[in-house]
Amino acid sequence: MSLPKEFARKHDRFHLVSPDELDGLDEHAERLEAILHKNCYVIEEDGELILIRAKQLVDRLNGLKIEIYPNEHPPPHFHLKSPKVDASFTIEDCLLLKGDISGKDHNKIRYWHNSSKDLLIEVWDSTRPYQCQVGKYTGT
Repeated sequence: MSLPKEFARKHDRFHLVSPDELDGLDEHAERLEAILHKNCYVIEEDGELILIRAKQLVDRLNGLKIEIYPNEHPPPHFHLKSPKVDASFTIEDCLLLKGDISGKDHNKIRYWHNSSKDLLIEVWDSTRPYQCQVGKYTGT
């Protein structure tokens, strides 16, 4: 998967820009910096090196961290973390899978989900290691 440069910069995913789309030494250095120092690792599968993103912070919402982890169980989902909240929700329809959350925070996350589902899917897909039992998001 390759992302457009400006989108990748804005969403802290410059390591996913194709080297063919880079202009000049500065952008190649920016991509290398992202590969070396962002939340990712490289695996080898059938002689090919594959870049995998590790636990990824998707967004922050009023003190709530929204994260996606690699090598997860079904269904595709995201985690909501804060000092008082540890919950997970489906990517498809934002249903609470696990944990407790106040009605006020649940309304915030559902509101955020309405405009951010595409971002959740992109992060989910980019964090799937080759051995992940769930795989890429397929939706319904």
